[in-house]
Amino acid sequence: MCERIDENELWMLSLYRRSEIGGALFFAKLANVLKPSAIQFHMTRHFADESRHAWQWTECIARLGAEPLQLDWAYQDGYRKAVGVPANIMEVLAITQVFERRVFNHYERHRQLPFVRLEVKETLTRIMEDEKWHLAWVRAALKDMESQFGSEIVRKTMRRCWDADRDVYQRLVEEHADRMTAFAQSLSQREHVGAA
Repeated sequence: MCERIDENELWMLSLYRRSEIGGALFFAKLANVLKPSAIQFHMTRHFADESRHAWQWTECIARLGAEPLQLDWAYQDGYRKAVGVPANIMEVLAITQVFERRVFNHYERHRQLPFVRLEVKETLTRIMEDEKWHLAWVRAALKDMESQFGSEIVRKTMRRCWDADRDVYQRLVEEHADRMTAFAQSLSQREHVGAA
């Protein structure tokens, strides 16, 4: 039996779960209204992956002897304020590419932390395999859209999304610095307990 999960780690894993649920709902709506196409096909797989990721976090939290926290906010919610409502599918994919890159990098940093629980590390590793595919299909779709929108418009849209993402992530870190610091400290304490 593993050591009980603390409140800050539970919050972090619940935030991951909530963000995966938000992604699944968003992509499901898009897949439902898009005309049959390669994008609709990939979007359908994407929403299925996001839904499975939410389940994997739910299952991981349960294996750690807890229940997910009910959170009203997901990371993606910050994008709506920072970027606005996307005007077309290219803008949706640009935001998606930036968001998926942020998630992948964040998950990788979490996975590399010392003394991450095995259950968490395994969940991160499984999800990150899907995230690689998400990044690849969206990148390819955006490249294809350069002929329709123009490469400069696609690049400007991506830059705008990167700028928004940087602001949203900075706000997340600032607003939840106490939780993130406490989580890092709990990993350090786990190191000392394991060394004793």
